Amino acid sequence: MDLSRKRRWLDALAWAALAALVLVTAAHLATRPPAMPAFDKVRADWKPSEAWLYDRDGQLLDSERVNFERRRLAWVPLKDISPAVRTAVVQSEDRRFWSHGGVDWLAIASAARARWTGDRSRGASTLAMQLAAFLDPGLAQPGKRDWRTKLRQMRAGQALAEGWSHEQMLEAYFNLLPLRGEAQGIGAGAQSLFGKKPAELNRTDAALFAGLLPNPAAGAEALGRRACRIAQVKDCSAIRAAAATLVSGEQAARFDPALAPHLAVRLLDKAGKRVKTTIDRRIQTAAIVALRRQLAGLGSDRVRDGAVVVLDNATGEVLAYVGGVGLKSTASQVDGANAPRQAGSTLKPHLYAQVIEHGWLTAASILDDSPVQLDTASGLYVPKNYDHRFKGPVSVRHALASSLNVPAVRALVIDDVQQFRDRLWALGYHGLVEDGEYYGFSLALGSAEVSLVEQANAFRTFANHGRYSSVHFMHGDKPEDTRQIVTPAAAFIVGDILADASARTDAFGADSALRLPFWAAAKTGTSKGMRDNWCIGWSDRFTVAVWVGNLEGDSMRAVSGTSGAAPVWRDVMLALHAGHPGKPPTMPEGVEARQISLPGTREPPRREYFMAGTAQNEMAAAPQAARRPRITSPVSGSVYALDPDIPIDRQRLAVIVSGSVTGYRLILDKKALGDADAGQQILPRPGVHMLTLVDPGGRMIDRVRFTVR
Repeated sequence: MDLSRKRRWLDALAWAALAALVLVTAAHLATRPPAMPAFDKVRADWKPSEAWLYDRDGQLLDSERVNFERRRLAWVPLKDISPAVRTAVVQSEDRRFWSHGGVDWLAIASAARARWTGDRSRGASTLAMQLAAFLDPGLAQPGKRDWRTKLRQMRAGQALAEGWSHEQMLEAYFNLLPLRGEAQGIGAGAQSLFGKKPAELNRTDAALFAGLLPNPAAGAEALGRRACRIAQVKDCSAIRAAAATLVSGEQAARFDPALAPHLAVRLLDKAGKRVKTTIDRRIQTAAIVALRRQLAGLGSDRVRDGAVVVLDNATGEVLAYVGGVGLKSTASQVDGANAPRQAGSTLKPHLYAQVIEHGWLTAASILDDSPVQLDTASGLYVPKNYDHRFKGPVSVRHALASSLNVPAVRALVIDDVQQFRDRLWALGYHGLVEDGEYYGFSLALGSAEVSLVEQANAFRTFANHGRYSSVHFMHGDKPEDTRQIVTPAAAFIVGDILADASARTDAFGADSALRLPFWAAAKTGTSKGMRDNWCIGWSDRFTVAVWVGNLEGDSMRAVSGTSGAAPVWRDVMLALHAGHPGKPPTMPEGVEARQISLPGTREPPRREYFMAGTAQNEMAAAPQAARRPRITSPVSGSVYALDPDIPIDRQRLAVIVSGSVTGYRLILDKKALGDADAGQQILPRPGVHMLTLVDPGGRMIDRVRFTVR
């Protein structure tokens, strides 16, 4: 071979080597995989889609789905995964997993040979390669199965095997793999597919689990065939039946007990969050059972929804929070314990407590239960009792215990609407954002909307001798400082009235659901149109509040104060005090007991409690001549509008004064209007006006403010 020819061969070889180098370099660059993260980072970055709610003892109450992209539970360590599942997955997906370095070259050679000869191949993708695709979905994009993608997966698998242990790779694989539906990881898969924990999966479960991996959406027949092949059993009937059950979703039972779904929604706002509450699981369960039994007994054609709240009197801890129990509810997702609903008669105890502590009324004071019309800004207000009947002169004790409406409105006239509204706000009814004029006299009958939690805590104030503090749901929270809202004496007297079974006999019967075998005070209420029914009461240790109604706002049918919420209240109270009956409160300072008679009423003589300095031996309705004169029209807070089409002197406003007013005078805006018994009329002018009634000595007796527009 001459020199020139030899040189040409050398040049060709050089160029071929260069071309090979370029091709190898290009292939290396083209198949370079993304950088694989460290195991510790993958585990630290894992965020479950759920959050969990626990009771005061650390027992699971409920869970809440927060992230809806995939359903993930907590990261499951390898040691907490059934050995049967580990073995089945490794044998079916990567039998030489424990011996290779991320790529199974023998499996690749076998797959190549099978492709060449046309035989069936089991595939050469290792668990490490699949894990790499889980970590970077770009390594396994749908529709891309070319040589470049496969080489990138192989190199990524090798990179993982170099930096991770085999145990770490297998643990991460089990937690990251996608499963049927939206479940990701063995934690969510074991729960949603088998209703078990990962450690509880048996050999049949393991075969089905491994059989799902190539195609999580496989039908029952294909899944059963694949699982049977993995299990290597002769009789596959049990596996095929289990596959059919798995695909049907019959075992997709939730692991959590679902004891507090509405509270879970309220407190769980971040994926992975674990909240330990003040809830007592035993009390929560008892409240659910009592409410479910009552709603089932009443029937969905009468009432569909209900809620229960139980508070610890001393600490303010929420021991039970039942926002609803489902059954045939048409609004089961609505939290009945936190939804604003019309209060009905449940606000009356707070009204009477206020007038009693001011000394304006006592428990023995006589109120007139007779028809009354009150002039208001929106027209005449004509309150009626629940049974549309009137009892005549009744004591405050009888009026409150029997929940009479007209006496309550008369008590509010004695008090003041704005003052009562401010008292309710101080007791935590923070849904009352308007001033007293907005609510008017109907506030005495519970026209405002309140929540069950607010109700429970306001009544808990009575149990704590008039001291108020907020409730708390989180275990370990320190109680805030308490505030004295109601005097201890007034709180005691109202509590004694609401615990008096004989005083409420006329309205509720001698043996209603409110009567317990130990001391407990309770108040029922029904809102306008029979839309809400309440029962709130307390013992020496607990306050229980119950609401039943229809969350969609339609009226209940044939449900009263003692047939709706009261039976639930009774059942919960009995469960709370099983073996430990409630004790009556001790009489505080500032209260005295006295035997009294009530001539002119239907009430027999009795022992009565009074604020110190207000006690009397006899209570009777005052004769008309002895009653303090009052301005009955215009009513304080009224707004009058002038009609531009009527001459101004034809639009005079008549002043009406009740009682004996001989010698009394009227003063309008600091100017004398005339004698109070002369039938005075006001020539209205636009603006705010003050009308005052003074006695012969010039002392103010009554005053009203009204507006003309």
